[in-house]
Amino acid sequence: MALKAVHVSDVPNLDHVPENASLSLYSTRFSKGVESNRAATFKIPKFLVIGHRGNGMNILQSTDRRMKAIKENSIVSFNSAAKHPIDFIEFDVQVTKDDCPVIFHDDFILSEDNGTVFEKRVTELCLSEFLCFGPQKEAGKSGKSLLRKTKDGKILEWNVERDDSLCTLQDAFQQVEPSLGFNIELKFDDHIDYQQDYLIHVLQSILQVVFEHGKDRPIIFSSFQPDAALLVRKLQTNYPVYFLTNGGNEIFSDARRNSLEGAMKVSLEGGLQGIVSEVKGVFRNPGAVTKIKDAKLSLLTYGQLNNVSEAVYMQHLMGIDGVIVDLVQEITEAVSDLIKPSKEEEAESLAEGDGEMQGKSKPQFSQRELSFLLKLIPELIQH
Repeated sequence: MALKAVHVSDVPNLDHVPENASLSLYSTRFSKGVESNRAATFKIPKFLVIGHRGNGMNILQSTDRRMKAIKENSIVSFNSAAKHPIDFIEFDVQVTKDDCPVIFHDDFILSEDNGTVFEKRVTELCLSEFLCFGPQKEAGKSGKSLLRKTKDGKILEWNVERDDSLCTLQDAFQQVEPSLGFNIELKFDDHIDYQQDYLIHVLQSILQVVFEHGKDRPIIFSSFQPDAALLVRKLQTNYPVYFLTNGGNEIFSDARRNSLEGAMKVSLEGGLQGIVSEVKGVFRNPGAVTKIKDAKLSLLTYGQLNNVSEAVYMQHLMGIDGVIVDLVQEITEAVSDLIKPSKEEEAESLAEGDGEMQGKSKPQFSQRELSFLLKLIPELIQH
């Protein structure tokens, strides 16, 4: 069967990707913990596919129904992702005013009361207040309305096809398939200058839940907040810590956040295990991949280009260790076909095709062609 997953030429907008995917599923879940020592031998054992906020983020203004299919950062979303050959799910953890780690992406939670929209900072709510928003676990009980503000300031009702209640980090540990890895993003507001004592207090609240409920589950910590990433590495050595970066796509007041080189410096000086970069930052600066790998750091990427199978395959060729994706089903299928077809399938295809591979569309690149593509990609994504 020829691969027909998600193709660049079919994608007018990266939040609207055609629904045409291969049915093949072949993968082995990455069920062992990642080696956490910051040593020269540190390496992720396979190309990872990680579900973004579970089965994918919600883009409420998108015309692609898959971006509004399942409530992001929810137990339903996590367990839906677990049905596919995925290695980890990524989700955002904040800590409430009464020290409970909860899973929610936005800094503020929005609701409407008698026609008036109001917003409250998640970290200024106590747990009971936080859980009052959206669908309730108790049958027949409805909570406060849940709205969302888009990047351009529009406020939309948070409507998805499969809704679910808000949840805590402990809920995720107790209710999600235990072999599925957790990439826990330590979420902080980009516009706040946090004091170290506050960061330590928040991180200790999160670590307490992880240590009590983590068991044998593979876990990775990550954060855009460099001080939080460095501190969680100092506070524990059981789990790898990755520094999240936009890779130069956005500029922040903290210079450590503004380039892959800055991310490398933070990671190496702080004894972190790797970097998670916005994928365009990597494609605009492909030479950084070699530097990162030579420094014995792991490299993962995120971003909407990771919903395009060719972009994912290109990263595999570049030596990147894994991708965080929204279209979990489509990309796990594409990775299965492009990167790791079974030996039985290869032998069968060769037998049927008189020496020629049939039914696989795995591109073959010479080193010279790969070098050319790496030079071309930064030009392509400028437009």
